[in-house]
Amino acid sequence: MGATWCVTGWCAKLLQRMKKRGNSLSNILSKTGWSALAGFCMSLLLAPTLLAQSGGESYRQRCGTTEYEKRVLQLRDPNRQRNIDALNQQVEQLQTRQKLLRQSAAQTIYRIPVVVHVIHSNASNAIGGTDNGNISDEQIASQIQVLNEDYRRQSGTPGANTTTLSADAGIEFFLATQDPNGAATTGITRHYYAQKSSFDVFSDDGLLSTIAYWPSNRYLNIWVTTLDNNYLGYGQFPTTADTLKGLVASQNERIDGVMVDHRYFGRQIGTVRSSVYCCGRTITHEVGHWLGLIHTWGDGDGCADDYVYDTPPTKGPNQTTQCRTTYSTCVNNVRTRDLTEDYMDYSPDGCMNLFTVGQVARMRAVLQLSPRRQQLINSLVTVPESDNLTINVYPNPAAADPTVEVKLKGSQSFTVGLYDASGRSVRYYTYASSPSTRVTLSTVGLLSGVYIVRVKTDNETVSSRLVVH
Repeated sequence: MGATWCVTGWCAKLLQRMKKRGNSLSNILSKTGWSALAGFCMSLLLAPTLLAQSGGESYRQRCGTTEYEKRVLQLRDPNRQRNIDALNQQVEQLQTRQKLLRQSAAQTIYRIPVVVHVIHSNASNAIGGTDNGNISDEQIASQIQVLNEDYRRQSGTPGANTTTLSADAGIEFFLATQDPNGAATTGITRHYYAQKSSFDVFSDDGLLSTIAYWPSNRYLNIWVTTLDNNYLGYGQFPTTADTLKGLVASQNERIDGVMVDHRYFGRQIGTVRSSVYCCGRTITHEVGHWLGLIHTWGDGDGCADDYVYDTPPTKGPNQTTQCRTTYSTCVNNVRTRDLTEDYMDYSPDGCMNLFTVGQVARMRAVLQLSPRRQQLINSLVTVPESDNLTINVYPNPAAADPTVEVKLKGSQSFTVGLYDASGRSVRYYTYASSPSTRVTLSTVGLLSGVYIVRVKTDNETVSSRLVVH
């Protein structure tokens, strides 16, 4: 199968539109008024196209979550499916209550501390490069950036879209700044393991967690390594409370997290050389599982329920290396378009760009109901409070997305604004009834220069200077 063009949706649509008007790819660049933008698009398109012409890239096993769940976790824990079913029932009840109370789906911004465990077989322990499982800090940072673009539906990024079907999940991710013992950390651990050069999705999860693990009720663990059998990754589903009558606690807390092949972790940097699975969406997809989402086709034999009210019933996954439009006839034999651009389908990275409103509501409900997820967002790795409003912006100067650490008393509503030298607002975020937290500022599309970060509560305003490179 041919490789897909891994570009943002608007860029691909621009070229498709111009081709429909009778323009070949060779003369698009000459069109007045479009030359610069089309040239940018063409530069992105050229490398994957040449790869496809030289043999292309075959379809890989996008996700091992469903098979891993059935073949491994449910056999180990006979109560697991009952726990998952109970959580599904609780999630639906909470969503119903929130609708009746007309509560906003994105009232609170949830911040998820992440620890990335890099497990490699490079005896030299050298870091980085195009064929080194001990991937660079920059490759890891690019993946965290993709997560925030996708889960926050950030404007001007591949995670943005214009459809009313989609929503900002109000969930952010940051590399942990404090380890389980309270010491400062980068949120990255590195481990040389000589006994194996690659790991099996279905039998090596316990081994990986013995090599590296931080408490899963305080961190999202992501194990980055080399996987066998063409699997890109998997994410473990959450379960319900162990205090429910008749249910036994899950025994899988040490393997609770996401496992991913390093060649599909991050965005077109370091070891990421695929033209199909190129843009960090493997982790976007697997973290969706970790937050309680299942595949859009419901993981049954076809047209099964994914427990989300606004994803159209779908006969199966988009298992291709190309962006394509597909249809299903799941309800009364009526033909409906499949949501192949959904992060929980199997489409190539460049085709994906949304979570639906219903999927967002489900993930946010899971964060409130699943014990380890609930403990995580309320854990001690959060920012301590302060009697007065204070902010800390880092790194500063910033070459990538900086973090604003906001300390305040208790929980308060506040805004975070970013302003250029002329005083024009270029970023603006609103947080309702939030405790002290960290906010990621997107620098996508910003020119190098000096900016002002301004945080305002009802009673206080604090500003800080930020230099963007």
